[in-house]
Amino acid sequence: MYSTASSRKKEKAERTVGGVPSPAAPRQYTRLQKFWKDNREGWMFVLPLVIGLGVFTVYPMFQSLIWSFFNYTGDTYFYPVGLNNYISILTKDPYFWQVFGNTCYYVFVSVPIVLVSGYLLACLVNLPYKSIGFFRVVFYLPCVIPGIVSGILWGDMFSTNGVFNKLLALFGCHSDFFQSGNSFVAISSIFLMNLWSIGGGMILWLSAFKAIPAQLYEAAQIDGAGRFARFWHITIPQSAPMIFFNIVTMLIGTFQYNGTLVFASNNGEGYRNAMNMFAVYIYNQAFRASKWGYASALSWLLLIFVGIVTGIMFWLRSRIMKED
Repeated sequence: MYSTASSRKKEKAERTVGGVPSPAAPRQYTRLQKFWKDNREGWMFVLPLVIGLGVFTVYPMFQSLIWSFFNYTGDTYFYPVGLNNYISILTKDPYFWQVFGNTCYYVFVSVPIVLVSGYLLACLVNLPYKSIGFFRVVFYLPCVIPGIVSGILWGDMFSTNGVFNKLLALFGCHSDFFQSGNSFVAISSIFLMNLWSIGGGMILWLSAFKAIPAQLYEAAQIDGAGRFARFWHITIPQSAPMIFFNIVTMLIGTFQYNGTLVFASNNGEGYRNAMNMFAVYIYNQAFRASKWGYASALSWLLLIFVGIVTGIMFWLRSRIMKED
């Protein structure tokens, strides 16, 4: 009772200044003050990142959304066109559906190839053999080479007089690779090039493998499980979160692939648009044709499609987890 009465007197005294009642501070403002007091050090540390994210990501994102509803070509004067940019892309653009098909073919074939090959490579370099660290370094070294240098290198190797055509000539064969007018041949050449840099994914898989408790393998080995059984029943299920993470991030990144700008002809589009993909098409429409509004609409269509694919992946994951 005494403590309660004392606290009431203290609260009443705080609410009066010189005998005049002071207005009570809004509860929301008090919460903000408490939040800032408890978290100000953390926010000060991340402030440069927040500013950079706002200036170079959030602001351009909303600016492109506004431009997508305008006929904007970089001039001072531009006028609104509503949904006309989106309608033109889906119904009148003679190249859009070819670009969309090229992108889907590249994504849904390249991602499984890189994912599986990187996973199997990580399994090999995870074996407890001597000097295995040397092979890890060798497989990872191509990832250190800049993408532009790698594109130029592979463009030379796939040229008419390149090393690959010289090898094919031994069997009486020849391929145009990147210069082919056939989308299947031209884009398939990129799959071969992508195997050059699977060492980056190998590192992520290794981190997942190292997190698997060794006791699981020891118990399975005691029970008589062979290498394949341990791999199928322990390694794959235990690395499932990393598998899902890599699938989602690789899908998002591959949809935005624009590496053909380095080694493909016709401004990255290839011969007869055989290598023209979504990100390349957006780049050429914006920076070469100066159709900023049109390119912004293309960007948002790409964002919507990637969002749908990502949502499907999360839905499938939830269904699989429920069944398990």
